[in-house]
Amino acid sequence: MNEMLAGAIAMGSLVVSLFFLRFWRSTGDRFFLYFALSFFIECLNRLALGMTSLQNEELPTYYLIRLISYGLILYAIVDKNRRRNKT
Repeated sequence: MNEMLAGAIAMGSLVVSLFFLRFWRSTGDRFFLYFALSFFIECLNRLALGMTSLQNEELPTYYLIRLISYGLILYAIVDKNRRRNKT
């Protein structure tokens, strides 16, 4: 059951990543690129979690990958607000 849920979350993250990538291609805004990269990293994290036999998501490695992914989202928001205030 956990493998199926991890696969569904990975698929959802990949779909969201592709949507943001499409928005980035049409607008050229870095904000969408950072979000696409963040969700793609989350997709890879969930795939790695589903492929391992341990199924222990409490390992520090998985948290570090999520921290990088969520940090990228925060950076995108800060970067977007910083660019808006300069103009």
